[in-house]
Amino acid sequence: QVQLVESGGGLVQAGGSLRLSCAAFGRTFSNLGMGWFRQAPGKEREFVALISRSSITNYADSVKGRFTISRDNAKKTMSLQMNSLKPEDTAVYYCAAYSMLAGSYTQPSTYDSWGQGTQVTVSS
Repeated sequence: QVQLVESGGGLVQAGGSLRLSCAAFGRTFSNLGMGWFRQAPGKEREFVALISRSSITNYADSVKGRFTISRDNAKKTMSLQMNSLKPEDTAVYYCAAYSMLAGSYTQPSTYDSWGQGTQVTVSS
């Protein structure tokens, strides 16, 4: 497994931007597929974005065109740039990693390492 540490959450007004970062420790970062999930109170954890080992990206329809995922293998970091934020984006955001894609990348069970989460709150 790899240790993941998120940073960059906070409070922002609707229409604003935030950038989340995820630092990885303990394994060869370039071999990992990386994703972002989020979980709002009373709701299930949901897929937000994926960046594969070869930097192919995929997004949930709800964030497509507003969020951008990226990775820097030299720095062992992954980022999520979030623009045009909406109150419904409010959630705890988690970064996650998989070493082998054995299922759907939208399912949390596919990922074998998780960060502790960072709170994002968007006020209306």
